[in-house]
Amino acid sequence: MAEVELAALLRPELEELRPYVPHEPPGISVKLDANEAPPSPSPAIRDAVQRAIAGVTLERYPDPRALRLKEAIARRTGARSDELLVGAGSDELIALVLTAMARPRERAPQPVVLTPTPTFVMYRVSARGHGHKPVEVPLDASWDLDATMMKRAIDMMRPNIVFVASPNNPTGNRVEDERLRDVIGAATGVFTIVDEAYVDYSAEGSVRGWREEYPNLGILRTVSKIGLAALRVGWLEADSALVAELDKVRQPFNLSATSQAAAAAVLEDAWDDVRADVARVVKARGELAAAITAIDGFSVTPSSANFLWVKTPGSAEAIFESLVKDGVLVRSFHSAGGRLGAQLRITVGTDSENDALVSALRRARGVA
Repeated sequence: MAEVELAALLRPELEELRPYVPHEPPGISVKLDANEAPPSPSPAIRDAVQRAIAGVTLERYPDPRALRLKEAIARRTGARSDELLVGAGSDELIALVLTAMARPRERAPQPVVLTPTPTFVMYRVSARGHGHKPVEVPLDASWDLDATMMKRAIDMMRPNIVFVASPNNPTGNRVEDERLRDVIGAATGVFTIVDEAYVDYSAEGSVRGWREEYPNLGILRTVSKIGLAALRVGWLEADSALVAELDKVRQPFNLSATSQAAAAAVLEDAWDDVRADVARVVKARGELAAAITAIDGFSVTPSSANFLWVKTPGSAEAIFESLVKDGVLVRSFHSAGGRLGAQLRITVGTDSENDALVSALRRARGVA
């Protein structure tokens, strides 16, 4: 009886959500499904992390303001420390924004979050879990932002928040500047967040310089995609007055002392090594894209991230299952159906992993 009574207290939105459970089939030796960076050949990054963690006072709570980390981020990005909110990866920062910006618009039953689709799934999942209504606008035929439909949705739905990932996950492409400006400019009075989790791999770089022109613009960043996923460190850059308000719903010790110290140390002492690792991935990305495109029936969307968006001949499911039998794990979108049914997202791995993938794709071609 008590179990039934407690279940009645749960948000009704939870009925349509599922906990995150990674797909981990047995026998996988090449894991290219999670957009993780390959191991760094440079000892400098690991040495910086080990020295930083060794200096952490374990019996003390972390710095609740993360001052050293914020200063290190500020020096690398050009932001001011008071414009930064740090968290346990982008996921926590998305949740903090949704928690704080949850007041419905006048005559609206609930707050609205607007995103393109397909994109990073946690925008929708976190929105539902926090009582927001997610509204999704399909990307165009080239997987770029449909600015006209996004502006129409802004006008009709009056969202509190707009999320745009650029480069986008899972498609890998960077949003065209003119389209992005069009949407940000139309979103007056809407907190518009450009999620730049993969921007380090983009030749065009960040749009954070646009913040002077668009005060409603926030920039989301992370170190997870550049070889430091284990640290779970991300940051939001936005107007300092808004950051101060968002900070009111942040838990005081949300980011561990070890993560703060390690991330700051890498930003301060080993950033050149991180940049060298990024350059190696970008080079390998081009080589891998060319190798996949050379296989009959496959095509690759131009990528500005550390992964490739691959169109398969026929259903992606058969290719995916064949790769798994060969010990190679990628991300398949066949279960979504429609145009996503023939798409794989493939992380750029080490040279040997990429070679194993290409060989497995060639063998899989016979089952498409």
